[in-house]
Amino acid sequence: MAWVFLLVAAGFEVTFAMGMKYAQGFTRLWPSLITVAAAVGGIYFLTLAMRELPVSIAYPIWTAIGSLGTVFLGFALLGESLTLIKLLSVGLIVAGVVGLK
Repeated sequence: MAWVFLLVAAGFEVTFAMGMKYAQGFTRLWPSLITVAAAVGGIYFLTLAMRELPVSIAYPIWTAIGSLGTVFLGFALLGESLTLIKLLSVGLIVAGVVGLK
C-alpha cells in the first residue's frame, strides 16, 4: 500500500507545482486553493508512504515524479520547450532514482 500512497502523493506534487503557475503568485482564488490543497495532500500521502518505505527511497521518488510530471505538463499544457538537454536531464533524474532503489 505504501507504493500506492507514494504515487498518490506524487500526483498531488505535480498538481501543486502546476497549480503554482496557474495561481499566478496566489492572486487567483481557485488555482490558489487547489495549490494549497495539493501541497497538503502530497505531504499527507508522502507521510503515509514513509510508514513503510525508507525516506531515502520515498522522498527522492516523490520529488522525481513531481519533476518529471511538471516538465512534461509544462510542455503539454503551457507550451514550454522540451529541448534535448531537458530530456537528457530527465533521463538523469530517472537514472538517479533507479540507482537509489
